[in-house]
Amino acid sequence: MPSVDVVDETFLAVPPEVVAAEFAAPASWARWWPDLSVAVDTDRGVQGIRWTVTGALVGSMEVWLEPVLDGTVLHYFLRADPSGPGGRPVPASPRRGAAEARRRQRAAKAVAFACKDRLEAGRAPGEPPPR
Repeated sequence: MPSVDVVDETFLAVPPEVVAAEFAAPASWARWWPDLSVAVDTDRGVQGIRWTVTGALVGSMEVWLEPVLDGTVLHYFLRADPSGPGGRPVPASPRRGAAEARRRQRAAKAVAFACKDRLEAGRAPGEPPPR
């Protein structure tokens, strides 16, 4: 089991293809995860992306996009261990792993809310998503 295991969900009132386009842009990845190097493992298009992760952590990260009602549930997963000598994964102590997981949870929610703010801009609550 990885030392850092993060699961997050956020509803965005926009279609999955709009959210998919947001996460498909490699230029955003370095801004969102500056201490991680990510490489696409599986590009599922409108359903999301899975990456391999190196850098500060070694493991996998995934965005799964689920169509729900008039929008999308953005599911985020990060499963990794801290990077040790030679970039090899080194399991963290329970205390360090929990602290890193909390830090990554806050960062994941910040990315999700930034996307939500940008993609839902101009949409009044209760109104259909902008097209």
